[in-house]
Amino acid sequence: MAGIAPSHGILSAERQGERDELIDLLTQAYWMEIETVMSYIANSINPDGIRAQEIIESLETDIQEELGHAQLFGQRIKTLYGTVPGSKEFNAVQDFLQPPADQSDVVHVIKGVIAAETGAIGHYNRIIEFCGDKDPVTEDMVIGILRDEEGHLRLFEGFLKEYQAQGLA
Repeated sequence: MAGIAPSHGILSAERQGERDELIDLLTQAYWMEIETVMSYIANSINPDGIRAQEIIESLETDIQEELGHAQLFGQRIKTLYGTVPGSKEFNAVQDFLQPPADQSDVVHVIKGVIAAETGAIGHYNRIIEFCGDKDPVTEDMVIGILRDEEGHLRLFEGFLKEYQAQGLA
């Protein structure tokens, strides 16, 4: 670390190991958000049919929120003396969010969003637990992001419930 480092807290030299572990967790969260943005863009463009419109509009709104989350994770990585990775380090893992072959298969998109949000919620809870008494700033930031993800999950669970009630899922 160049310059004068704080003598206590997560930014202190003696907390380097914990900080590195936290940066790894935040980097994973950053990539999760970036990949979700890419998939939400595709899944907000590809669907066909009248029933798809509400899903498209919800995804278009979520894209901006997810991008904002990625930016927050990136900014926190930098604050913790890490480096936000570039595109060559990206590795796609969200098979469940790939656009369906049938562009009218909106249920596939809904289930993919539910899987993505569930995965994010699990990972963000892990970060919050890790932060504990180590880093209240990151903990607070991730709690706010978690609140958004829980709202996204609940919205898409509602969409799925409606499709199931109509025998379409």
